[in-house]
Amino acid sequence: MSNATTIKLYLVDGKPDELRTAEISNWSGKAIAGSRRNLADLRSREELSGPGVYFLIGEDETLDLPKVYVGEAENVAKRLASKKHVDRDFWVSVIVFVSKDQNLTKAHIKYLEGELIRKGQLLGLVLDNSQASGAVLPESDAADMDTFLKKIYQLLPVLGVRLFEAPQRDAAPDDDWLFCKIKGLIAKGRRTSSGFVVLKDSQAVLSHRASAVHTARNRDKLVKRQILVSNGDHLVFSRDYEFSSPSAAAAAVRGGSSNGLTSWKNESGSRLRDLEWLD
Repeated sequence: MSNATTIKLYLVDGKPDELRTAEISNWSGKAIAGSRRNLADLRSREELSGPGVYFLIGEDETLDLPKVYVGEAENVAKRLASKKHVDRDFWVSVIVFVSKDQNLTKAHIKYLEGELIRKGQLLGLVLDNSQASGAVLPESDAADMDTFLKKIYQLLPVLGVRLFEAPQRDAAPDDDWLFCKIKGLIAKGRRTSSGFVVLKDSQAVLSHRASAVHTARNRDKLVKRQILVSNGDHLVFSRDYEFSSPSAAAAAVRGGSSNGLTSWKNESGSRLRDLEWLD
């Protein structure tokens, strides 16, 4: 139980999607989250009058995908009320991370912002940011901020944001890996706690079936984000990518609606459905 963690979640108004705070035992940081309509209440909180990093979260209308702005400020409340953020009409919720002991400096928050943006870029997120400069910190400070980042990544899903979770690619027994094959192409993946991950370099058909309108839309999004890239007569995954289900993963690989429970098989040819039934 070395990874066991106690998290204190407080719903200020008793509503899970409105103003709330989150803290981790024996950590100096604190998260404050809310919807855009909570902005006045957020700005009035004392914790936000100091330095911190924050996320503005919404949807990209063009790609129909989640969109995020990552920022830092020495006075978060003042920054959230700035014209440039008020004019950003895509965001509907905000999450702020601050230090309860007020030990964050300008260099610290610039470092955190830079690392968060870099991770978002690596994960292929739709970011409303230009490049962040980040900051160079002394070794001990950088280690402290890396620990702070781990806590941010731990709390974000608790607050309903799973965007910064890297697809789970932990070491697994060979018989845990599954394969989806079509027309000589092979994709490799496995179940995760929140969906199904397809691994980097997995192959997918170049063209989707004409009747697969929904699948075509989803595949086009992956192509626009350069998660699926052209490789001659087929597509390949440029990075690990987690789908919501085995069927969504199989559809992306096969170019049309597919039953993931039968499309994904282990090396012995056993279907995912049969493997899960046996488990």
